[in-house]
Amino acid sequence: MFIEPSRKKEILYPRTGWIELICGSMFSGKTEELIRRLNRARIARQQVEIFKPALDKRYHSEDIVSHNENSIRSTPVQTASEILLLAGNCDVVGMDEAQFFDNSIIDVCNTLANAGKRVIIAGLDMDFQGQPFGCMPQLMAVAEYVTKVHAICMVCGEVASHSFRLSPQQERVLLGETDSYEARCRRCFNLGEKARNLPV
Repeated sequence: MFIEPSRKKEILYPRTGWIELICGSMFSGKTEELIRRLNRARIARQQVEIFKPALDKRYHSEDIVSHNENSIRSTPVQTASEILLLAGNCDVVGMDEAQFFDNSIIDVCNTLANAGKRVIIAGLDMDFQGQPFGCMPQLMAVAEYVTKVHAICMVCGEVASHSFRLSPQQERVLLGETDSYEARCRRCFNLGEKARNLPV
């Protein structure tokens, strides 16, 4: 069978996908950037599928909503593996709140990218104690593109990369907004932690 030279490369080397990771603290604009990229893909007439963990119902049970109240329709899933069943023949797969997915999200993202899809995923890189959050370090390692966005420290106004928890709860996953968290720079985060640990 004759194959045009221009088609040989496409057959031998199918279209490759990639992973884009958007990470940072709370209130840094991660979801805003995710929505921006997904909307641009739609303007380019690409087929887009969007997912989020079912446990995140802070703003809406289905939509992904930024702190600035921009939103985009998504499909809530209980586990990361469901995404492979639902992604279908889309060109672009978007995911928000990556830190809440189980560890299979890494294999899911790699599988989608290996199948030629553009994967755009956003999440917190550190938890409220300043420690790497869930699957995020592994996702940062396998992603072709990593964008770290920053907030403004709510104490001093400097660049913030930490999410400081205002409430005394110690569980790692505690959904909340400005009533529960503040974006803080390294100095103000450490000062807050020190003050929290002082004897009363």
